[in-house]
Amino acid sequence: MSSATPELSLPILSTASAPTGAGPTTIALVGNPNAGKTSLFNRLTGLRAKTANFPGTTVEHRRADVTLGNTPVTIVDLPGLYSLDPTTPDERVACQALEGLLPGTPDPDLVLLVVDSTNLERNLFLAGQVLELGDPTVIALNLSDAAEKQGITFDLAELQQRLGCPVVPVSARTGSGIDQLLEVVQTTLRERKAPEVHAELAACGSCNGCQFSARYDWASRVSHATVRGEAVKQGRVTEAIDRVLTHRVGGLLSFALVMAATFLTIFWAATFPMDLIDSLFGAAGETIGKWVPEGDLQSLLTDGVIGGLGGMLVFLPQICLLFFVLALLEDSGYMARAALVMDRLMHKVGLPGKAFVPLLSAHACAIPAIMSTRVIEDRRDRLATILIAPLMTCSARIPVYAMVATLLFPNSSLQRALIFTAAYALGITAALAMAWVFKRTLLKGPVRPLVIELPNYRLPSLRNALLLTYDRAWAFVKTAGTTILVISLVLWALATYPKTSVDQMPADVQAQLAEMEAAGDEAGVEHLTQQVELEHSFAGRIGRTIEPVFEPLGFDWKMSIGVLSSFAAREVIVSTLAVLYGLGAEGADDGVNSLLASMGSSKHADGSLVFTTATCLSLLVFYVLAMQCLPTQAVTRRETGSWKWPLIQLGYMTALAYVAALITYQVATRLL
Repeated sequence: MSSATPELSLPILSTASAPTGAGPTTIALVGNPNAGKTSLFNRLTGLRAKTANFPGTTVEHRRADVTLGNTPVTIVDLPGLYSLDPTTPDERVACQALEGLLPGTPDPDLVLLVVDSTNLERNLFLAGQVLELGDPTVIALNLSDAAEKQGITFDLAELQQRLGCPVVPVSARTGSGIDQLLEVVQTTLRERKAPEVHAELAACGSCNGCQFSARYDWASRVSHATVRGEAVKQGRVTEAIDRVLTHRVGGLLSFALVMAATFLTIFWAATFPMDLIDSLFGAAGETIGKWVPEGDLQSLLTDGVIGGLGGMLVFLPQICLLFFVLALLEDSGYMARAALVMDRLMHKVGLPGKAFVPLLSAHACAIPAIMSTRVIEDRRDRLATILIAPLMTCSARIPVYAMVATLLFPNSSLQRALIFTAAYALGITAALAMAWVFKRTLLKGPVRPLVIELPNYRLPSLRNALLLTYDRAWAFVKTAGTTILVISLVLWALATYPKTSVDQMPADVQAQLAEMEAAGDEAGVEHLTQQVELEHSFAGRIGRTIEPVFEPLGFDWKMSIGVLSSFAAREVIVSTLAVLYGLGAEGADDGVNSLLASMGSSKHADGSLVFTTATCLSLLVFYVLAMQCLPTQAVTRRETGSWKWPLIQLGYMTALAYVAALITYQVATRLL
């Protein structure tokens, strides 16, 4: 059997076979977690899948419109579940969709039930419940290649007789059996035949005792009657590896090595495409600058549109690499072990073990970290993780840390390194502390016990990982990108209008400009003009207005504008301060060091230095703890399905940053 993706067009089923007046034919893809359901979905649909939330919920699903024979078919990938007695929001929505009880979601015309052939007995519990619903059903006996390698075979005739529906061995990873599966699906759709529920299975639902026990007994009897051989060798290998990977000490060390390799890959490998994206947008800005005459239109295109899109897309390589590596680790069976190991530590602050990977990945960027919280089943635990993820030091904070550390200790690499370490430690401590607070107040409730299946180790599918990466990347660009672009354009407008002509500037400024022009200092004229124009823009006026709010933190009006402008992205404060303190936009591009001389010599009206030690420490603490990233807010809105949680996130982080910076500045002023 070829591993190539089959075309979904077999001339068996025609459009006339669909019920009159019915909507599009819907196939619901159902199965246990780790049964290969998503891999099969990707095999059947390829790049035609679309990700969306179920109507009225925040639960995500994937669907794709394909052609089966002559009939358009919608395949819906439901969230994984172990039974039709749901314990999580995802499972509840999956059950409602499967039973036709979810508003806006059609009752499935056929259920494609994915079963792990290497662990048939466990999967049969869900299979029994699905068969009793009475919908036309086809069972895909997935991982048939892995079962064959383990010496497991099946009596398919006996298995089909006991289940009362077609059973087709397939391998979603290699494509084996997919053609036969599609033929059986078409035949079942054409005949609209409900499963013939075996009397032994029907008795489970009418049992006066424990129905769960009766159903497990039924699953055990069916498995023993139809499965030939045991995976003894594979089981021994898995147990040997797990003795290391799930050990209290060895498991932590292994996890640390895996995560170090993961984030080394993200930080190192993403540098090249990020630099390429940055240079491409820089070249695009220069080209537009040459084609379009100077003025507002040029500024709108270069600073607003191109700058906004570039600032968003520069994160894309990190997002793609993160999801690609996590998909490989998940598909290999390792992530279940990692969650088990970290659960012991995370439980102490009220979070599940699965929260550790998103929090760790937030050190690269909070945006993909928040998106990766989808692995956390419990909604309260997931919300708590989303709320605290931006407290982890992301790469966007590094320019701010570098600027402040160099201002404080220009001649000591060791002291600058200690400042960096302290900033990272403060972010981690604050995140864990806030998780503890949230889990005892706003998201009060016990941590959900970690009940997790440890699947067999298997070779991950590169195809599946690439498709998942594409899906997540496109969702980020399409959804978050629109919001980010709007934010960038709004901030550009605030910093550009109203215009201030030279004759409207204060007399002392006009005199200073005249002196510079007479001396031929064109760069000085441009920089001073930028400062004055920005000061009199809406952003400048807002900065003057909010200066009293930030004055207790040691911030003047220029830093207040920096705080405001950096809501687009934290690192924006460096370029903003470059313009405000006399370097201009070109100076900002030269890096942190070129900014130091101007900032270090800046003084208040009374002659005192602006950037004292107390002010620098206050600014550092503020940027360690403040939200200052509206793109992250946009992604939080997308992942939670409500503006409530982004507003709570913005509110508590702003209050935390303000209070901590206030204490830092007031204490440092008195001690230093």
